[in-house]
Amino acid sequence: MGTDRGSVVFTPLDPHSRAETVVRRLTDAITFGLLTDAEQLPSEADLAAQFGVSRVTVREALVALRHRNLLETRRGRGGGSFVRAPADTVLRTRLSELSLPNLQDTGDHYVAIAGAAARLAAQRATPDDVQRIEEETTDRGWPVHRVERAFHLEVAAVAQSARLAREEVRFGTELGTLLWSPVLHGDDPGDPHAEHRAITVAISEGDDDRARRLTEEHIEKAVERLINLHLTLVEP
Repeated sequence: MGTDRGSVVFTPLDPHSRAETVVRRLTDAITFGLLTDAEQLPSEADLAAQFGVSRVTVREALVALRHRNLLETRRGRGGGSFVRAPADTVLRTRLSELSLPNLQDTGDHYVAIAGAAARLAAQRATPDDVQRIEEETTDRGWPVHRVERAFHLEVAAVAQSARLAREEVRFGTELGTLLWSPVLHGDDPGDPHAEHRAITVAISEGDDDRARRLTEEHIEKAVERLINLHLTLVEP
């Protein structure tokens, strides 16, 4: 079951949301790599329809993103709004703005969601499902954040729980931007596929407890790294 990044990024907003929510969603999508460097965004009219807001709201959000150097506007034929990949300083600034209790609570919740999805995937996966998960452990030369996103989304899909899949998408967007950031992994991210392969083996063998435990440990380590970085950023 493939994942459609457009359906994740451009789903309609809560009716009470405004430009700030558009800014946050697009910022997350850009910093997480769902929208790639130099990629052209849909038109203002299309964005307004997809988000369920007015064109004025979209225009305000795009202005804010340009001020953050996450978008650039090109005029003339072939013009429009184009993504600019963020520098590490953008991610560090966003992390420093979070409170430690909120970061810990969000991390705990995500661990629970991902662990539950892995447990159900082990109980429900067919051989074809396992093959799709295994494909996400193949080294395609992707950056760490994209590898993690693809793997956990596929496991959530195999769990066959619409609610868990939606939560995985939500937490992947809310926390994953930071959790799997190059800021944490630097130039030597190690082998992001090794722990995924162990989880996949547990799923293929129907060992739901092991699949859950390995997934929780995998994400807990990333959360711990994120918290340690947060503490260095906010120390007086």
